[in-house]
Formats: sequence, C-alpha cells, structure tokens
Amino acid sequence: MASIRINKAKKKLQNGEVITVISGLQSSDIIDFLGPMGFDAAWIETEHGSVDWDTLGDMTRACDLWGMMSVTRVNSNDPGLITRTLDRGSMGIVVPHVNTREAAEQAAQSTKYSPLGYRGMFGGRQSFGVSDYFHQANDQTMVVVLLEEVEALDNLDEILTVPDIDVFFIAPSDLSQTMGHIGNAGHPDVLEAVDRAIAKIVGAGKVAGTLVNDGTVEAYAQKGVQYLMTSWNAWVARGAAEFIQKAGSAR
Repeated sequence: MASIRINKAKKKLQNGEVITVISGLQSSDIIDFLGPMGFDAAWIETEHGSVDWDTLGDMTRACDLWGMMSVTRVNSNDPGLITRTLDRGSMGIVVPHVNTREAAEQAAQSTKYSPLGYRGMFGGRQSFGVSDYFHQANDQTMVVVLLEEVEALDNLDEILTVPDIDVFFIAPSDLSQTMGHIGNAGHPDVLEAVDRAIAKIVGAGKVAGTLVNDGTVEAYAQKGVQYLMTSWNAWVARGAAEFIQKAGSAR
C-alpha cells in the first residue's frame, strides 16, 4: 500500500522555518514551469479567476509532481466547498474573510476529520492506495485563515485561540480597503496595522503569513513571518518593461 503524502511545507513551519509560496497560478502548465525553481508551495486561486474542478485536480497533481504543497484559496468559508477542494487533491485550504473566532473554528473544523472536525468522509485523490488515510490526513492538511478586514484585526486575540490553524495570514490589499485606503496597501496606516497584527500572531506563538515582494521579503521574515507569499506576475512585468526599454533605446 502507498504511504500518505507528507506535507513538507507544513513540517517546515512546525520546525520554525520559513516557506516560500508562489501565487498567480491558473493552470497546471504554469505550475510545471515554476516547479523546478524550488518553491515550497503553490497558492491555487479559486476565489478569483477561471480555475474549475477539473483544472484544480490537474494543478494539485502538478504540485505533487514537483514536491510543492498545493494550497487552494476557496471563495467562501463553506464546509462542502472545503471538503470538495480537498477531495480534488489540495494539501491545504486558504479560507477568506475570517473575521471572528466562530468563523475561524468553522474553517478549521471543515478541513479536519473527527475528532478535530467534520470534514466529509471521503478521501479523494490523496487517499488513493493509503489504507489509513482518515487517521493520518489531519496531520498533513494545512489550514490558512485570511485576516482581510479591520474586524478581523479587532478580533485577533480571540481568533488566535482557535486550535488546528496552521497560518494566520494578513492580507494587506483587502485590509487597506476596509481601512479607507482602497488600492493603497502601502499606506503607512495599513503597514502599521499589518506590523501590529504580525507582532501579535508571532507573540502568541502562532505562524504569521503575508504578501511579500522582492523589496519586502527580508524585512517581513525578520519580523517573524514564516509564510511568505509572492506572485510571479510582477517579475514578468518588470522583465518585460526592461526588455522593451532596452530594445527602444538601442537605436
């Protein structure tokens, strides 16, 4: 019989290490392209974009091929939706707009089998050939909650008491909107709120995550952020702009 697939990214977090998470993914071909580059995890996007259930299965298989954890953002904190996403092979779930302790509990319990939760009793692709999948899956499945509104930060102390959540992720873009700075995630008030939240998460002995880029990754890692997520789209845009500029100035 096959052994359960080990969630290497989750293990690194438990060991106090940082993990790198690449986002901006809409197909298995992109994952295959990025796979050899060494990222720990691939953030599969189903709250926005065109990924359907068939595509999701292909994308999680591509992640398995390259040894990356597949972690999928669902579009609502719905137990049935979370169950089906895990059934399609995702090793982790990202739950958006978690603003209260009760919402955090629902996110965690929807992702876990009994006695930790009430995930539907079907193993899906990751269970094939694994005789005791139901007894081991809870240890390998990652739960990420997104703290995206002022309300979430106001309730952060209570949210942090919820067990079985692997990452508390501060989402600066949506947070900026609720703070009255829409489209300006770099506003000083937003950055200060993000820093306060990170400090509180780290101080509670929990794992903090946030969006980073080439210019901020080191600073956030030094602040204790272990779950470092970035998009590859900015690299393409910057490289394209440099190429076009050089082509135009060469004559």
